[in-house]
Amino acid sequence: MLDALLRNGYEVAFVSNADNLGAELDPLVLGYFVSERLPFMMEVADRTPVDRKGGHLARRRADGRLILRESAQCPDADIDAFQDIARHKYFNTNNLWISLPALRDLLTRRDGVLGLPMIRNTKTVDPRDPATPKVAQLETAMGAAIASFDHSGALRVPRTRFAPVKTTDDLLAVRSDAYVLTEDWQTVLNPQRPYAGPPVISLDPKYYKLIDEMERRFPFGPPSLLECEKLTVKGDVRFGRGVMCRGAVEVVNDGPGQIEYNG
Repeated sequence: MLDALLRNGYEVAFVSNADNLGAELDPLVLGYFVSERLPFMMEVADRTPVDRKGGHLARRRADGRLILRESAQCPDADIDAFQDIARHKYFNTNNLWISLPALRDLLTRRDGVLGLPMIRNTKTVDPRDPATPKVAQLETAMGAAIASFDHSGALRVPRTRFAPVKTTDDLLAVRSDAYVLTEDWQTVLNPQRPYAGPPVISLDPKYYKLIDEMERRFPFGPPSLLECEKLTVKGDVRFGRGVMCRGAVEVVNDGPGQIEYNG
């Protein structure tokens, strides 16, 4: 495929996650990438409390190269430092720009293997049943290739280029009035929000981890999160119609059954 792209005159690839609703091919970013003659570039954004568990950009002391650190690669003793957004200020949006000739040359030199770090995540066979056998999910992160190229770069971009939907926490946020859909079909934070970043949402994974479980507990759609800074839900809670969350909201159900929350 790489050879076919090069034969047909393609020189640059833009790669993004399918779950990033803020990703788009921006000609200004493309122009910067080409003018700087970079082989590989990662778009990064300022970390907020929402991003403290995601991969962040760092510089390797041994050779000065930029590297990507993922939480699964972080020793337990270093977790607090890893999640310190003041110490590690920029996170990987996984919007990546790649020079195809540079990629071809690197793969040729390395016999077709980039040598990206292996990441091991522990899962269960059935995500609905934590008692099912544990399995190891092995993966590599594309953003880790930033350490493979000489003279890789990173570009700080606005948060509008990152609107992920990786968890039901994220899904609830983008379905709410905290986000709007623009005329050119971009999902961006609602400009009327009194807070700079997205709402920090934490739904109890025992009851909200899967989409159908979440939707049963929000039968009338998401609550208003326009003026919400943080929403934490602990226990089994069903949200009623027309709920509005303002500021920092915590809803707790310590009982065995389900309760209804109406704001």
